[in-house]
Parts: sequence; structure tokens; C-alpha cells
Amino acid sequence: MKRCIVFFTVLLFLVGCTMNEKAVALPDDLPDFVQESDFKSIDWDNKAVEFGDRGIIGNANKSGVMGANMPSLSSQKWWGIEESRNSKLTIVGYHKDSKTIHPILVDGWTIGLGGPVNGADAHTPSSVKIPKPGERAMLVYTNGSYFDTLIYDINE
Repeated sequence: MKRCIVFFTVLLFLVGCTMNEKAVALPDDLPDFVQESDFKSIDWDNKAVEFGDRGIIGNANKSGVMGANMPSLSSQKWWGIEESRNSKLTIVGYHKDSKTIHPILVDGWTIGLGGPVNGADAHTPSSVKIPKPGERAMLVYTNGSYFDTLIYDINE
């Protein structure tokens, strides 16, 4: 009988914890190659860092933001990526606390990449807007395939 009570207590605890977890709601206009599992696999401890001699903030030898000391809530222009030119770049923003998903690029989810610059194989100047402060993941896709995740804590 004691085992049964312990089992049900543990089961109720696990169910209660699962029910309190807010689900990720995928926006209707989100590109269909973006999967809910992409958000569940975010490593929030892998923060973007400054690398190189040009003030790029991101994941070294992969992708990063150039032209801003740190992404902020004000409109900015940025993106450099180690990827082939003539590709499509999709940026998906994810706010950790609210679990909301939104475009980072002002003009939508996706933009074309241009040629090499400042050590990146491809780049694009882009206008971005981050809607609210907090810890945020920016999932990066090239040509419809997951490429990288940049983690920033944006306060202003």
C-alpha cells in the first residue's frame, strides 16, 4: 500500500510539473521547415560571445552579429554568417520566459545572403527589431535547414 501511495504522489507531482509548462505556440506564418523540437533543444547556457577583431558577437566560426555592441530593443542592422553566398537566411526569435516566437528581421522571416565580407563567407545587411527585453534565442536557418542558435540577454 505504501508503494502505491508513493507511486501516485510521484505521478501527481510529475503531471503537475508538466501541466505548468507553457507550450510553444508556432505562429501561422512561420516557415514550415521550423519545428517545435528546434525550440526544445535550445542550450540556454551557450551564450553569444564576442570574437574576432571586428566586434562580432555570436558563435565563433559559425554566425554572429556585427555592427552593434550587443543586440538591443532599438532598430539595428546586422548579420554575418559562415555559409555559402546566394543562400536564403531565416531568423526566428524566441523569448525564453513568454515562449513567444516572432520574426527578428523587420521585413519578415527570410532575407537573401550576399557575398563575403569581414571574414564571413556570406553576409547581409538587415534591419532588425526585437520586441521586448529578456533572454532570447535567435534560431538561424539557411536555405530551409537549421544552421545555428544565438543566445542573447537583451535588456535595453
